[in-house]
Amino acid sequence: MAGLVGVGATLVAGGLGSAAASAIAAPAAGDAGDLEILNYALTLEYLESDFYAMGLTKNLVSGRELELITEIADHESAHVTAVTTLIKQLGGTPVAKPAIKYPTETFADKAGFLKSASTFEEVGVTAYHGQVGLIKSADVLKAGASIAGVESRHAAVLASLMGGEPFPAPIEKQRTKDEVLAIVKPFLS
Repeated sequence: MAGLVGVGATLVAGGLGSAAASAIAAPAAGDAGDLEILNYALTLEYLESDFYAMGLTKNLVSGRELELITEIADHESAHVTAVTTLIKQLGGTPVAKPAIKYPTETFADKAGFLKSASTFEEVGVTAYHGQVGLIKSADVLKAGASIAGVESRHAAVLASLMGGEPFPAPIEKQRTKDEVLAIVKPFLS
């Protein structure tokens, strides 16, 4: 299923939505562990997609920042579509979008929004990397690597927008599922 590598390439090149889903070739039935990992990833992608959609309605950024945040929002929406499609193609059932709540400061101002965005992207990158050793299917690994690469680019862009270091380390951190869920739990109702 070499087409999964195309998921990341399609997203980076600007192809979104159905283009991302169509880049996924039909794989064989999925491993239960891989499907669990994909549903975990889908939960995080739902959170990121919802966050950016909500953030864009708050008019906290403009100009080039707005262009970049809009593109990131489009990518996150495409990630939801791509992961959902892959789960279905593997014979699994995608988890439902969770109820999401945001602390007041999340959208209080541009700084709070960008800080939250940066946190979500860094958590996303480390979440994908934390699952690499647990994935059994090369197809699922390719999909995860493609999306993780895009998430890492998002994190670098956000760090730059905030005046931070876009390349904080030569090797990405990894977080376990439990560590990631502890970070995002306050946002999930």
